[in-house]
Amino acid sequence: MSGGVAGVRNALRRCGYRSGRLTLRGVSPIILIMKKVIVRFVKGFVIGASMLIPGVSGGTMAIILGVYDELISAVSNILKAFLRNFFFLITYAAGGVVGIVLLSGPLLRLVTRFPIPSMYFFMGAIAAGIWPLYGRAMRPVGSKRPDIIFENRIIASSVRRERLRFVNVCAAAVGAAVGVGLEFLPAGLIPSPDRLDFAAFVILFFAGIVIAVALILPGISGSYMLLVFGMYDLTLRAIGDLDVPYLAPLVLGGLAGTFGTAKGIENLMRKRPQFIFMLIIGFMIGSLVQVFPGLPSGIGWVIAPVALIAGFSVIFFLIAYRGKDDGHAG
Repeated sequence: MSGGVAGVRNALRRCGYRSGRLTLRGVSPIILIMKKVIVRFVKGFVIGASMLIPGVSGGTMAIILGVYDELISAVSNILKAFLRNFFFLITYAAGGVVGIVLLSGPLLRLVTRFPIPSMYFFMGAIAAGIWPLYGRAMRPVGSKRPDIIFENRIIASSVRRERLRFVNVCAAAVGAAVGVGLEFLPAGLIPSPDRLDFAAFVILFFAGIVIAVALILPGISGSYMLLVFGMYDLTLRAIGDLDVPYLAPLVLGGLAGTFGTAKGIENLMRKRPQFIFMLIIGFMIGSLVQVFPGLPSGIGWVIAPVALIAGFSVIFFLIAYRGKDDGHAG
């Protein structure tokens, strides 16, 4: 019997379903596997859904959910322990795809019918997303604990925190300037789906790479980049219509960007975390200029602030929930 248990444990580890306290006493291993799959799928769904919102970063959402480090490690080391990393990533990817496909249509209708409240909601979400990134930038020196973002009693403990360096404040200023500068990109940079040719394929492939890098870097929203390129509505419509000629180069570029840059970005963030995160925070602040739809009018003076607070509250609630979860786990 012990040999059979060991065999199941080894099989689970090879497929990525490993646990330091795995036990088969009274619990079916199938149930353990399904629980992990469901949790990962749901988290992937949330990350995928968040990617549809301009200004909300899938990477930031992964930090909030406590899976960012694992995801980046699995992507950058995909060829090491291939089966484990593949099954780990595929469950998140499946949830993300379902979230994107199911919510792209409703979100497009929402943005089309209520553009100003939608943009104010996005602005609130962007503002709330700055906090977990600042927590990562100021992570205690030598801390091995992943994704400490909200638990003040942990951050304020006897563990020494990083000091905010002047050069990194300058990096935030540069990031903000870049975010504002994107406002001046020429309109119509990306071709519409009704005139796809080789040049359009190349441009869409490159856009997919940019979106992939935006996904890997927390704080930079892939949907925001779509908005900047003038292809946000086009892409949501293409997803809803399953427009393969339009989506294929985006997906191929996204895969190339993800697996081609993950290792380098992981190393850069490990060596210069505060610099990178402050640069991203500055970019997020600057990106508010692009998302800002202008001042509301009439009843909009009531609806817009409510939407702004709602967007902030949704992300803040997730951060707080994750912080409490960390506290219980500690």
